[in-house]
Amino acid sequence: MQRGYSDNKEAVQKRLRRIEGQVRGIQRMVEDDRYCIDVLQQISAVTKAIQSVALELLDDHLAHCVTEAVQAGGTEATKKLNEASAAIGRLVRS
Repeated sequence: MQRGYSDNKEAVQKRLRRIEGQVRGIQRMVEDDRYCIDVLQQISAVTKAIQSVALELLDDHLAHCVTEAVQAGGTEATKKLNEASAAIGRLVRS
């Protein structure tokens, strides 16, 4: 089964590796007793980066999985729409 992000999987993985590196950098900052505000700025940057990836994945999901399910109709369409709605809710609350 092809996922909505399959066409740009490498780009998503590259972004996630970059975020992973940023998190390791934050760990080093804490180990080095860096100034709290500097650490918080980096945490904010990581948070924005991960939210950006999440929004991209959500967009891919809506454009691919949800669209196909709606075109097919039936209970699968309702299920995919409910999943998407719940995912949007989680992102908005995070």
